[in-house]
Amino acid sequence: MTTLLLILSVLTSFLTNLENKTLQSDFTITVNEEVNAPMNYPGTLTMRGSQFRLAMFNVDAAYDGKTLYMYSPETDELTLSNPTQEELTATNPFLYAKALVNVCNITERAAADGKQTIITLTPKDQSLGINRFVLRVQTDNLMPLQIDIKEGKKATTLKMKNPKFVATQPEYKITPDKSTYINDMRI
Repeated sequence: MTTLLLILSVLTSFLTNLENKTLQSDFTITVNEEVNAPMNYPGTLTMRGSQFRLAMFNVDAAYDGKTLYMYSPETDELTLSNPTQEELTATNPFLYAKALVNVCNITERAAADGKQTIITLTPKDQSLGINRFVLRVQTDNLMPLQIDIKEGKKATTLKMKNPKFVATQPEYKITPDKSTYINDMRI
């Protein structure tokens, strides 16, 4: 029982940090499938709770808690939508981790260096589509360092580069220029 309380306290503390502090980091996502060479995608992320700003794939995205903003500089188009919870969890792996807590078995172990904690979420029902979700955090300050998601033959790794909690509270929306085409899909 003590181990379970420790696991839940580390995971709960980590998720509470994401709710109450603004996380800022560069990152690289690596997608590896058995038949293809790994693909790497760099980006930047700022988030607090469910709100975020993200730049990746030559697209800027932001979510302010209600509206999802997707801006493509190539086409100078801004798409506005009201995403479902499923769409948000597919977009943000930290929100995905939070959604998995109630449907997974959770284990925790210290990394070999003793400075990191590895939290593994394994779905109780394998029909969820993933085999496991592994979160690596720095033990002393619960800073997220890496996420590994295994889905069948596909493995996705998100590595944070110089993550930090910042005092500033950015605006989680994208304001277009007057010439930007706005595709408003909100209901």
